Amino acid sequence: MNRIILVLGLSSGLAAFGASATASVVEQAFGNTIVSTYPDGRKGELWLAAGGAYTAEGRRHDPSSGHWSVKGSKLCLKQSRPIPAPFSYCTPLPSGGMGASWSAKAVTGEQIRVKLVKGHASG
Repeated sequence: MNRIILVLGLSSGLAAFGASATASVVEQAFGNTIVSTYPDGRKGELWLAAGGAYTAEGRRHDPSSGHWSVKGSKLCLKQSRPIPAPFSYCTPLPSGGMGASWSAKAVTGEQIRVKLVKGHASG
């Protein structure tokens, strides 16, 4: 369950930008890293693949993976590993691109700072 929350926290950071974004915003994430920084300074990372898969590493360095999709103007994540999530988590797509940074609220309720960074960084 902790891993599900961490991945959802990463993806919830995408909500801060608004719903006018298109799939091209998602394409900018391919081969790059969505980094979420938590109040304690730890970072979680999310990587989207063009085929609809994602991998993530939570702020406690716990790996997870699953599938993403775009539904309307929202990015939806459904975790399959290590524990299949019984639901999808959807959040509005950001309108910023590479290097964009924004504040968001993690599923845990914590304020996080999210940034799209070039390359496949790893914590």
